[in-house]
Amino acid sequence: MKNTIKNILNKTLNKNIVLEKPKDKKFGHFATPVAFSMAKELRKSPIKIAEDLAKQFSDMKEFSQVDAVKGYLNFHLNDDFLNSYADKSLNLGLDFGRANKNEKILLEFVSANPTGPLHIGHTRGAVYGDTLLKLGLHLGYKIDAEYYLNDAGNQIFLLGNSIYLMGLKHIFKREITEPEELYRGEYIIDLAQEIADEFGEAIFTESNIKKISEIGTKKMIAEIQSNLNGVQIKFDYYVSEKSLYPKWEESLKLLEKNSGVYKKDDKLWLKSTENGDEKDRVIVRDNGIPTYLAGDIIYHNNKFQRDYDKYINIWGADHHGYITRVKSAIDFLGYDSKKLEVLLTQMVSLLKDGKPYKMSKRAGTFILMRDVIDEVGADAIRFIFASKTPDTSLEFDLADLTKEDSSNPVFYINYAHARIQSLLSKSEFSKDEILAEQFAKMDLEKKEILFLALQLPEIIEDSFESRQTQKLTDYLQSLASNFHSFYNKTKMVGVENEKTLLKISLVVANSLKVGLSILGIQAKDRM
Repeated sequence: MKNTIKNILNKTLNKNIVLEKPKDKKFGHFATPVAFSMAKELRKSPIKIAEDLAKQFSDMKEFSQVDAVKGYLNFHLNDDFLNSYADKSLNLGLDFGRANKNEKILLEFVSANPTGPLHIGHTRGAVYGDTLLKLGLHLGYKIDAEYYLNDAGNQIFLLGNSIYLMGLKHIFKREITEPEELYRGEYIIDLAQEIADEFGEAIFTESNIKKISEIGTKKMIAEIQSNLNGVQIKFDYYVSEKSLYPKWEESLKLLEKNSGVYKKDDKLWLKSTENGDEKDRVIVRDNGIPTYLAGDIIYHNNKFQRDYDKYINIWGADHHGYITRVKSAIDFLGYDSKKLEVLLTQMVSLLKDGKPYKMSKRAGTFILMRDVIDEVGADAIRFIFASKTPDTSLEFDLADLTKEDSSNPVFYINYAHARIQSLLSKSEFSKDEILAEQFAKMDLEKKEILFLALQLPEIIEDSFESRQTQKLTDYLQSLASNFHSFYNKTKMVGVENEKTLLKISLVVANSLKVGLSILGIQAKDRM
């Protein structure tokens, strides 16, 4: 809607104008300061230019009123224009707000090491990434979702060694010496028990640690996928670090070709300071074993070979210092690192009835994704993790997400949607009769709730382009709140303008349903 009005004004004035929403609803639906930018060119005061333009625009069919206020132009949309957009919304249904951006994006998120269950910190990146994915797909971007499996390196050996030692200690009751570096938690004992059940005690020998590592890794990957399925998150691709390692020589040759590496102290270094890093980084140790960074170099070479228009990585906040060195490597590989966008997610703090939520016994030191889903449900988790900008810390109380009042946003939004379905069931008019209604002489309050409901497409676009999913959740809460207020003071059924009121309500319900679906939540018809 905003883009439609902007295009009309741009074409009329042959300028790219700025279109804003006035803070005070009395000043109309849209406003522009274009008269100020035209003052120098026309050698007139902005106030006089705005007055002249107001007369010019007043005859346009889209507007019921155009005012000049202290150099600003304020536009009030007329009933016919709002009705045409209401019809568009209702005809499109779940496709309302769809676009065709036609740009290829590779979105990588979660990518937690397959050495333990997903914890609540991983959940934030998972939900944020999947919500971005759904926003982008709704806008027509060609997005592939990818999970990078760090299934190589020391952490995988450590997983196998942990399973081996904990199996000896807890299942076979043998005396062991526990090294300081070990994965702990009941999940390790569970893995050891599963492997013992499948392969017997004979597999628990030091010579079989590599095999135990491989079996344990596969089981953890299956566990991770099961956790993700619990919040309806699916990936197009799982890329294995282990499968990419044979391509290290290929990546290294590109770095050498572009003068990106050098040898010193029997180590191979990346010249990352040439691209803004605070120091050069080791990519091959003096024992000849590539570092963790080398794995990411191979992976990003693989990514850029697949020729997407843009690459988005969602990482934990602890990876902040890692961005520059990875981008440096991408440039030395011969690609454009500006195509890579890295988004960071901060930590999560959970409360229950105002007290810190207990750590999971199974994970040892973490709160598990699965435990929280079991406690409050996938819908609540998806909404709350999308509801705050990811680069700030998030604290919330699980008890709020089980309440049936306005403190629980998922309940409150669903209640608005269900209320509208209830109104329809009480009306003597058929849905077709309601849809055929043409708005006429709507008062300011009706126009405002309808206008808010019709803003969904621009909210979806702004949420994705700014990478701020909370703009969608904020919008849905605002729309639901406004509707509840409207409902509580307006008799909707059995009145003269019933069809108008119910058509407006249907537009509200559709925007709530579309917005929730993008968040991975199915709107409820009954509560």
